[in-house]
Amino acid sequence: MAMEMKLQFKLSQQLVMTPQLVQAIRLLQLSRLELVEEIRKELDGNPLLADDSGESVSAKSRDTSGATNREGQDLDGRSNMTLERANSEHSDTDLAMRDTEKRVKEVDWEQFLENRQLQQAMPSQRGGFEELPPIEQNLTRNLSLQEHLLWQLQMSDFVENECRFAELVIGNLDERGYLDMSGGENPDGTKRPDLTLDDLANEADLNPEDAPEVLAMLQRFDPVGVAARDLSECLRIQAEVLGYDAVEMAIIKDHLHNVERRNFPAIAKALKISLEEVYEAVQEIQKLESVPARNFAEVDDKTIAITPDVYVIKDGDLWVVTDNDKGLQRLFINEGLAQRMLKDPKAKEFISEKLRSAQWLIRAIEQRRRTIIKVTECIVEKQKDFLERGVAYLKPMILRDVAESVGMHESTISRVTSNKYVHTPQGLFELKYFFNSSIHRVADEDIASESVKQAIKKIIAAEDKSNPLSDQAIVKILEDQDGIRIARRTVAKYREMLGILSSSKRKKMF
Repeated sequence: MAMEMKLQFKLSQQLVMTPQLVQAIRLLQLSRLELVEEIRKELDGNPLLADDSGESVSAKSRDTSGATNREGQDLDGRSNMTLERANSEHSDTDLAMRDTEKRVKEVDWEQFLENRQLQQAMPSQRGGFEELPPIEQNLTRNLSLQEHLLWQLQMSDFVENECRFAELVIGNLDERGYLDMSGGENPDGTKRPDLTLDDLANEADLNPEDAPEVLAMLQRFDPVGVAARDLSECLRIQAEVLGYDAVEMAIIKDHLHNVERRNFPAIAKALKISLEEVYEAVQEIQKLESVPARNFAEVDDKTIAITPDVYVIKDGDLWVVTDNDKGLQRLFINEGLAQRMLKDPKAKEFISEKLRSAQWLIRAIEQRRRTIIKVTECIVEKQKDFLERGVAYLKPMILRDVAESVGMHESTISRVTSNKYVHTPQGLFELKYFFNSSIHRVADEDIASESVKQAIKKIIAAEDKSNPLSDQAIVKILEDQDGIRIARRTVAKYREMLGILSSSKRKKMF
């Protein structure tokens, strides 16, 4: 068969991801904090964008030069485009710019850039209050465990190589305050060999024979038991410092697994003592701290204040959804500055590009706001019982339900509800919280899985602690009381998701 080349015409449709569409999708999935940061970056990089004050960052720097200050103030004060004008076509904006009657001097870009550099804060050489550090640096914060231990190390009488060894130990502590001797992973994913005390001692130029003694001294720093290598060693160090008796020391050394399983008869039999003595010893052991770093967690670094994106408020018999624009800058286009810059043929192409970019950004942010409100209104419509009466009345709902109601794709709903929060009369929730699978209920409508979790939590909270309910018993209670029919393994899964121990570990012996 002979091969030949031919030209053929083909008509087809395909989805093209334009840069503007990519930007709109990216903005849609940003959280509130990420959106604020994105707006700040755009304000810094686009001289035609202005915030609520009516001036862009670049325009403010230019106005301080004094060359065009008087004329610029007069024009900029009344020429900022509103959001509706920002949504108009680019051709209309060009027409308005060409029709302007006020003549302004051309932009001196060299002067502009020079003034930008002059605006940088210069280090102060004067005395007085200007030499004081910012107020943020004077605010108190909780010390980390490492900082607390290093402070004690400075007060100790360790010699230089012992201090280096102690610093290496402190640097290898995990989030619980235990000494982590795992070697980690190589870049290729293979596991490195575990570390030993000898390895740390050699790195610190310390005699390996002295390493256990230095570690034992460090383990008696505050909090006692820090730098232990396992739970047994951590509790044993505390017990030695507190002067526990031989029975308690033996339980810590050999029978912690029986304590965890509440197998007290096995302990009594092994140590040849009565159950009452075992109970008393275990009560004393439970007073010890199993996590030395508990009171030194980095609370300031891990605590994040959540600001809701939308509010749900009841007005009479209606539920109203309003966006939270507090803290979000409203963007405008500085038309006055754009008119002046477009008169320069060399800057026209640059300014036209920045103008289009500013318009698309404003439209994308506004579309994001409308989409979040639209999706939230749909959720509110479906979850009125939850808003009125609480989590027990949360209805099962999936992404498809909202997508079909608002006429959007499920992936769009997923982006809208990720990292977005709504403030309701029942509390602050992530929008994804309202999407739950359904659980069948006998002779009644289905119930949301989150409501079942809360029902299980309530049943366990009311149980007899000396005779806790098994998962099978909870299954029967749910079916008898609430008509909820689920399997025992489902109860076990939900219990683990709630962080609740099994019945054998929840049992209180004393």
